[in-house]
Amino acid sequence: MTTRASSVFLCGDLAPGSLAAVLAPWGLELVTLPAGADLPGSFWGAPEAGIRGEQVFVRADTPVHSALHEACHLVLATLEGRGPIDTDAGGDYAEEDAVCLLQVLLAGRLPEVGEERLMADMDAWGYSFREGSTAAWFAGDADDARQWLNRRGLLDPDGKPVPRSVFAGVGVLSRAGLV
Repeated sequence: MTTRASSVFLCGDLAPGSLAAVLAPWGLELVTLPAGADLPGSFWGAPEAGIRGEQVFVRADTPVHSALHEACHLVLATLEGRGPIDTDAGGDYAEEDAVCLLQVLLAGRLPEVGEERLMADMDAWGYSFREGSTAAWFAGDADDARQWLNRRGLLDPDGKPVPRSVFAGVGVLSRAGLV
């Protein structure tokens, strides 16, 4: 499923603290591990990001699209009442589309990356949409994903993400001492 494209933007290419700053308003903690370290909660294995509780695990060689994708899975799965999350957020196709849309929108908050670059990286990595590319899907058929996010109050009237921490009072793994 995963194409190991070497040209995608990596977490190590970001300005220090920039990804953590994008994730923090959503109640997420970015945990950056050293090169070669295991990535806890990685569904696909290294270098893909991992998720546990409210933490997103990355290394310098983790693609930014993977970190954002897994972070969005964590937020949306917890919002939908599935938790604590460890590795597999579950969900259905509609939620997966909402994850993809939200990750693109959050990439717009990373000046080094931006929405267009992230969509190109998603294509290079092997994401698949009916329209043939992430950008075509984003411009056309992503309306269901926008509606999914709107119904949950995660987009403002201009279609920009509204941070919403869903972790207050949730028995996530880190609070249970499992991470």
